[in-house]
Amino acid sequence: MTAAPAARFRGPAIAFEQVRLSFDEGDILRGVGFTVAPRETVVLLGETGAGKTLLLKLAAGLLRPDAGRVTVLGRDVGQMSERDLLDFRRQIGFVFQEGALFDSLSVEENVAFRLREEHVDEEEILSRVRQALEFVEMADAIAKLPGELSGGMRRRVSIARALVTRPPILLYDSPTAGLDPVTSQRIITLILRLRDLQGVTALLATHRLQDGFALANFRFDPTACRVVRAEEDGAASGGKTRFLVLRQGSVYFEGDQHQLRDSGDPYLERFLE
Repeated sequence: MTAAPAARFRGPAIAFEQVRLSFDEGDILRGVGFTVAPRETVVLLGETGAGKTLLLKLAAGLLRPDAGRVTVLGRDVGQMSERDLLDFRRQIGFVFQEGALFDSLSVEENVAFRLREEHVDEEEILSRVRQALEFVEMADAIAKLPGELSGGMRRRVSIARALVTRPPILLYDSPTAGLDPVTSQRIITLILRLRDLQGVTALLATHRLQDGFALANFRFDPTACRVVRAEEDGAASGGKTRFLVLRQGSVYFEGDQHQLRDSGDPYLERFLE
């Protein structure tokens, strides 16, 4: 299955410009600004409440900023009507932390849900659902209910649902949270495959620094059909991986894995531990 051609888009795939967002408890985001290039992966780090998930929701148009601008594929999502957003979200896949599957629907129905809402032909739906489930190695579970699946399996179905519309951009909210190391590695391998085989642009929020370093230091080799260590210059990684650390509603650090590891900053050292 092939993602939409985000790589041909000129300019940043995602751009935040002095974005501010407040709730009753006060300012959460205080002038956040950064960009994500096509085919790039940006890993969001920060303490609980730093605003990582809020950035994902802003990028998906699920929230609107109080000030500043959020542009995705050149469009200002904060100024779009709800009707336009519904159509635009076909170009964005969102993988929620807990999977967010419909418990009463089968795996097939969960993955097909968005396509059926868009009145895609049933034959095309079945083909794309099977293709997505095969990609995440969950084809055998097509008739199962979410309650019959493990946490890792539900996460993989969530990824299948996110990619069934073939979006050029994927937003991951703590995709390995609560999973054992082996299952976490399986999820990271799926993310690597989407990046390196399909050129997907990604914004990934996580508490697990090791996930970010895995994305920065490894790539999926289609010839060998396995994960291998990326070349030192990153040319073979299928796209650059950067880290962005939030602190008190602002961008505290932005750079690659070498800059993060060698910063010597006491606050950043907490993540490296």
